[in-house]
Amino acid sequence: MPAVIEEVAKVSFERVGMHSHIRGLGLDENGRAKFIADGMVGQVKAREAAGIAVELIKRGKLAGKGILLVGPTGSGKTAIAMGIARELGEDVPFVQIAGSEIYSAEVNKTEFLKQAMRRAIGVRISEERKVYEGEVKKIEIRRTRHPFNPYVEIPESVIITLRTKDDEKTIRAGREIAYQLMELGVEEGDVIQIDAETGRVSKVGTTKEEEGLFFKRKVNLPSGPVLKIKEFTYTVTLHDLDVANARGNIFGLLFSTGAEISDEIRQRVDETVKSWIEEGRATLVPGVLFIDECHMLDIEAFSFLARAMEGELAPILILATNRGRTKIRGTDIEAPHGIPLDMLDRLLIINTEPYRKEEIREIVKIRAREEKIEVSEEAIEYLAELGEKTSLRYAVQLLAPASVLARGGRVEREHVEKAKEYFADIKRSIEFVEKLEGMLS
Repeated sequence: MPAVIEEVAKVSFERVGMHSHIRGLGLDENGRAKFIADGMVGQVKAREAAGIAVELIKRGKLAGKGILLVGPTGSGKTAIAMGIARELGEDVPFVQIAGSEIYSAEVNKTEFLKQAMRRAIGVRISEERKVYEGEVKKIEIRRTRHPFNPYVEIPESVIITLRTKDDEKTIRAGREIAYQLMELGVEEGDVIQIDAETGRVSKVGTTKEEEGLFFKRKVNLPSGPVLKIKEFTYTVTLHDLDVANARGNIFGLLFSTGAEISDEIRQRVDETVKSWIEEGRATLVPGVLFIDECHMLDIEAFSFLARAMEGELAPILILATNRGRTKIRGTDIEAPHGIPLDMLDRLLIINTEPYRKEEIREIVKIRAREEKIEVSEEAIEYLAELGEKTSLRYAVQLLAPASVLARGGRVEREHVEKAKEYFADIKRSIEFVEKLEGMLS
């Protein structure tokens, strides 16, 4: 019998992503920002402005408009965009792209943006299905080497034990379900539903008091048998339905070919979704499309977005940039933030400021907790000083190499100092190259 790997049993990840800790905007009932809440630290004015924007979205007052986040690199623009999505609901789609991604050899710019916009619109479907439902008592994901990249491990199968008040079942499932469980961040204590026919996984909440890495709501332990007939609610995106219809397979949603999808197929999907909504079988869940480095978009992309924002099926558009006055790509026209004026007129602008030392200290603590790294107070203080002098991202990036130098034990100041010697910040890197250039000349 193979040995159980402890790290896999809890489905915990060494790195979940730079913003995995964000659970909302961290506002009180009066819309005032708490200094530390929902994974957010500082940026009080920007978070309160984002809270007002969320209220406008909920009241339907932001239709045809968008949000522009402007601030220096590493000032929390992505975190605020994600916080807005989390405030709107747990299963609200959040799609993040960079402005430079639209220049692809596979699909044209407008097709890429259409697909991104439709990935950011969810359809919440409820139907009677045969499902496995229960609290995750034990989960073991078995991994294998990636066939094309031997340095990467991928899930091969999963053995999961589900329990209710009256029943307990252990089931074995394949790679697709294992992938879904990993993507949803399912761990012991979570209550999940697995569609017995399609294998689609839905996370209901958690029975545990404390919150883990992912945003969850507290629920009671289910009763009755684990395998039952009940209403199963899941969210798919319009792009998922587009791909499925293009292939002629309603459940072939997991992998897209990257090929262009015709407007006829999209129109057919829209009509189907509208009929589901009228019948009460589904509800529309407009999500957030976040475009970072929006100054990289060209005049054609801005023109398309301006028109698409006014469409009937449009997500909430959030743009972000760190530029002041710059040329609109594809033209010789200089404009504020590199955005055409007619597009700027449609945007609510929120400014983010550089983080202060006390804010950097708290963010470093949060990231250390997320990445399961034990750090001494002296090391945290030193990282906060480094973050203030260089950048927040540099301070956070030193956590992982410092942990390696500490051999997985407690990270002390000397480990951070050693990591700093190995990995340069931007200022030291530039000084190094300029010194070499001086020697050569």
